[in-house]
Amino acid sequence: MIEARVTFYEEGQVLLFNKPVYWTSFDLVNKVRILIKSELGIRNIKVGHAGTLDPLASGLMIICTGKATKRIEEFRDLDKEYVASIHLGRTTPSSDLETQVDRNFPVDHITEELVKHILESFKGEQKQVPPLHSAKLIKGKRAYEFARKGIRKSLEPISVVFRELELLSFCIPEISVRILCSKGTYIRSFARDLGQALGSGAYLSALERTGIGPFRLNTALNIEKFKKNLENLKQNGISYV
Repeated sequence: MIEARVTFYEEGQVLLFNKPVYWTSFDLVNKVRILIKSELGIRNIKVGHAGTLDPLASGLMIICTGKATKRIEEFRDLDKEYVASIHLGRTTPSSDLETQVDRNFPVDHITEELVKHILESFKGEQKQVPPLHSAKLIKGKRAYEFARKGIRKSLEPISVVFRELELLSFCIPEISVRILCSKGTYIRSFARDLGQALGSGAYLSALERTGIGPFRLNTALNIEKFKKNLENLKQNGISYV
């Protein structure tokens, strides 16, 4: 029975997880690896993720085990869907809640119609400057290493595609936007750029990834459910994942 369980994960599984806020992507991968090894008595197993999610974001992550780790690049190329909460009228150096508010801007002129109009202008291919508080490499160092020391650096724009942008809620100073975009898109940069396009400022106040290609968040496991499934597998030799 144990041999069958080992084969199940070593042969390769593609697992969908709902990452909690404040966990890093590595935290989730490490937790999944530890649970598989400890609950099923597997000494060594490959576990990897198909795309990072910032610690301040929650939502869908694809975790691959065993031989399925060879498919990681396939999943990384898929479009991503997010629901972003954006605070208008203020900016932060990191364009999210990692840093404190540094500037205030007027919002009285911003209407729901204006936001919808500006969102339309973002659709399609765009040149986007990544945030300095990011893992982009600058001469072998991560951009955030410079940002945290207060050193300003210029990052080259990257090409991204916004396929769908839908205003879900409008309650100044907070708005919520559903975003379907290409891989590599920085939603913090989108919030920053949206604020500027609205003649104001903005930062990302919350982010949830709801989709990766055909995979949906509502089918994902949390880590507690996964642990329970492993316990069932250990006891009965039956997997519900």
